[in-house]
Amino acid sequence: MATASHPLPIGTPLPDFALPDVRTGRAVRPADFADAPAFLVVFSCNHCPYVKHVRPGLADFARRYQPRGLAVVAINANDAARYPDDAPERLGAEATAHGLDFPILFDDSQAVAKAFHAASTPEFYLFDRGRRLVYQGRFDGTRPGGKPATGDELAAAVDAALAGQAPPHAGLAAIGCGIKWKPGNEP
Repeated sequence: MATASHPLPIGTPLPDFALPDVRTGRAVRPADFADAPAFLVVFSCNHCPYVKHVRPGLADFARRYQPRGLAVVAINANDAARYPDDAPERLGAEATAHGLDFPILFDDSQAVAKAFHAASTPEFYLFDRGRRLVYQGRFDGTRPGGKPATGDELAAAVDAALAGQAPPHAGLAAIGCGIKWKPGNEP
């Protein structure tokens, strides 16, 4: 069932975190990307058809924008005990198989997802150089079974952020699979 995001207010500071990269085990923090002119956080998973739909476009998107200075990380906060496809080792294997060449992080406590008010996968949060939220929402307007995902809506926001400008809009609500909260951990 599709779930809509619950937006953070534009201008919200980037929540701090330290989460393990599923491929290296190394803790990754926003401070690791302090020199990047923009920072993109993607809440993602393996099993959601919406994620599977945008994954090829996201891989191309990251390859296009990382050389321009965009820092990208993906975070999975799903309950891996109930959704084993979203366990860290499977996340790493899928990311590698699909050419996602940025850190894939696992939020086992789900505290980071709560700090972002994340509700769905995929959901995109773009922060400017000052690490203030300038865009939250979807990758683009495509849906599973339709046209390939291009990320055109997110690209317009990233282009503006990299130029030190406000995006043309603050984003449209992400639609995807709901975060799979651990029992009793729902926000």
